[in-house]
Amino acid sequence: MKVLVTGGCGFLGSHVCEFYIKKGAAVIAYDNMTKHELKRTGLATEEARDFNWNFLKGLGVKLVKADIRNYEELLDHASGCDYMIHTAAQPAMTISWEDPRLDITTNIMGTFNVLEAARKLKIPVVSCATIHVYGNKINEELEEEKTRYTRKPQGINETYPILGGSLSPLHGSKAALDIYTKVYIDTYQLEAASFRLTGIYGTRQFGGEDHGWVANFAIRAVLNWPLTVFGTGKQIRDIIYATDICEAFDAFYKSRKPGIYNIGGGLKTAISLLECIDLIGEINGRQPDVQFAPDRYADLRYFICDITKAQKELAWEPKILPREGVSTLIDWIKDNRNILATKEG
Repeated sequence: MKVLVTGGCGFLGSHVCEFYIKKGAAVIAYDNMTKHELKRTGLATEEARDFNWNFLKGLGVKLVKADIRNYEELLDHASGCDYMIHTAAQPAMTISWEDPRLDITTNIMGTFNVLEAARKLKIPVVSCATIHVYGNKINEELEEEKTRYTRKPQGINETYPILGGSLSPLHGSKAALDIYTKVYIDTYQLEAASFRLTGIYGTRQFGGEDHGWVANFAIRAVLNWPLTVFGTGKQIRDIIYATDICEAFDAFYKSRKPGIYNIGGGLKTAISLLECIDLIGEINGRQPDVQFAPDRYADLRYFICDITKAQKELAWEPKILPREGVSTLIDWIKDNRNILATKEG
């Protein structure tokens, strides 16, 4: 089996590459090695950007520095592959406000190129959308409790209306790639899926305030830096560990049941920002210094996936609970302080 992973040197992509190389597949990590997010984290940008590249090189993954916005180059490297997993993205809402052209060309045209390559090569593909495609109208349906927002029913499935409430460029681009995946399923009978992902975290994630909040909180807690919570901290997600998503990708390859899927931890991994901070403090042995700032535009205060469809169609469900996942992440951070040295440290 030969797999091409776009964004292969990113956080999630690196886990996908590791997952398949350990299963004996030939793996191509296709990545433009952009530094847009890392420059904003306060972390050591060059060291962090090269970390996953070097890690994958040591595993025997084929590394290709190239951009998904270059169709011909993507098609060339995808030729001969059996599966494409599309994790490359502009994932940060803040960057989408500031650079909408980067957002639209990466998330929409980049995904179009991936779908076109998969169609031409007649191979299955999964693209990564986000639960942000639903918009933030969900905020109007919430109750506020001591440490979290709540909603009835708790889980939200794929039939919930998308693009409600206030929208950012990221909402638009992620929804467009989600819709285009469905278009290619319907029009070309492509064996494709769009995974609406929520709250991904794990090792090798260099999270900042723009994206990757679990890792951002954990890194700052271990390094004894203050962390910033935007809003009340009662925002809630059903966080999901990276390897559980890798299992979902593999489940789709085996089932070949095209469609749109919510991929999250479900009710058993639901945790608010405040609750996650307490968990990090408990595991780390020291409560973090928390600063509060106003809500950010278009923030989604609540999302817990109803994963019934993925359980039924893909025979998949997540395994790793927050305590185990966060503990593993914190151990990794402690082992890699040398690459986290920053202008703040």
